[in-house]
Amino acid sequence: MKRIVYREWRIPPSRYWSLLALLAAVIGIAGLSTLYVEHHGHWVTGMNNSVVWGMPHVFAVFLIIAASGALNIASIGTVFGRTVYKPLGRLSGLLAAGLLVGGLLILVLDLGRPDRLIVAMTTYNFSSIFAWNIFLYTGFLAVVIAYLWSMADRKGWPYNYSIGSFAMVWRLALTTGTGSIFGFLVGRDAYDTAILALLFVAMSLAYGLAIYLLVLMFSFNEDQRPLGEVMLKRLKNLLALFIMVMLYVVLVYHLTKLYGAKYNDIEHFILLGGGVYTLMFWFGWIIIGSIAPLVLLYHPDYSQDRNWIATACGLTIAGGFAAMYVVIIGSQAFPINMFPGKTIVAFGAMTEGNLIASYLPSLPELLLGIGGVAVALFITAVGVRVLQFLPESLADNVIDPHYKAS
Repeated sequence: MKRIVYREWRIPPSRYWSLLALLAAVIGIAGLSTLYVEHHGHWVTGMNNSVVWGMPHVFAVFLIIAASGALNIASIGTVFGRTVYKPLGRLSGLLAAGLLVGGLLILVLDLGRPDRLIVAMTTYNFSSIFAWNIFLYTGFLAVVIAYLWSMADRKGWPYNYSIGSFAMVWRLALTTGTGSIFGFLVGRDAYDTAILALLFVAMSLAYGLAIYLLVLMFSFNEDQRPLGEVMLKRLKNLLALFIMVMLYVVLVYHLTKLYGAKYNDIEHFILLGGGVYTLMFWFGWIIIGSIAPLVLLYHPDYSQDRNWIATACGLTIAGGFAAMYVVIIGSQAFPINMFPGKTIVAFGAMTEGNLIASYLPSLPELLLGIGGVAVALFITAVGVRVLQFLPESLADNVIDPHYKAS
């Protein structure tokens, strides 16, 4: 590999400031939506006593696990010694930090009382996975900053492998902790399994890489920087592999649930009779978000077209949101089995606890979630413009020393 030179994002100022203005406008609208909910209360949202984690949590959890997956590109280059991926490391770290900040900002603003965050940060119940995740999330930012320093500063280069290895372990712990939030909730039939932690790790790899690939292609295309077929082929093949791994873990998860008779009802609900949640699972998560991208990425013609590769990434991301909707909201909509084998009746009628909960996302919830995405992109756009995160060229003759032009 030839010497890699890093340069700031040099798109024309008019386009750059227009992009920032658009993102700032989206963030501002999300802020106004948050103030609206804060003023009127959470009753103006679609959330209720059964579905307490709504659409903002779908966006937040997706961004948090995608942050871990985005950093995976840097880990491949540093920890596993794949030199071809090392030029991608700086953007990988920046995007990971931006995605995590965007996701955490959604969570903070969706608490109902953001001013109470100081209590959560100073009072810990170490028997709760939520307390551990505060350390995982804040620690992740510190590790990423140290990792970026080791990649960008000559003084930090001797520590690059050590910090990169530690960052890889930390990001895996972060994703495992996020999945364990749901896996440790024994009261919900859809949760209550350690496989969810592994599923979240698999999803993070696919969704983080899909976002990374879109950002990389957009930034290089806007600045007219060479992005060769050698690098693009590696990344798209890696994305296809991660999608297949995710599908395998999804299969294992549902086979595990189907093996236990007590989970037959929730499996029937998600896979067959759950209405919008079944549609989200099969059409959104499996077909649109997994099978369709695989077809595009392995098709002999479409896989050579950058527009179709970008489409595959977009479909994967859309499938990620569908997956989060099923895992987070669909699992809450199914009633809690308070007394197994018994029917709960009050005044001659079934109680609300035995009914499928209704949930319809409100506009403020959607705007808050989109605002978190805009924050992540805003941080990334400012970072690549101000600092040297992007390689000047990823052309084939730069990446592959044995490359010969045809």
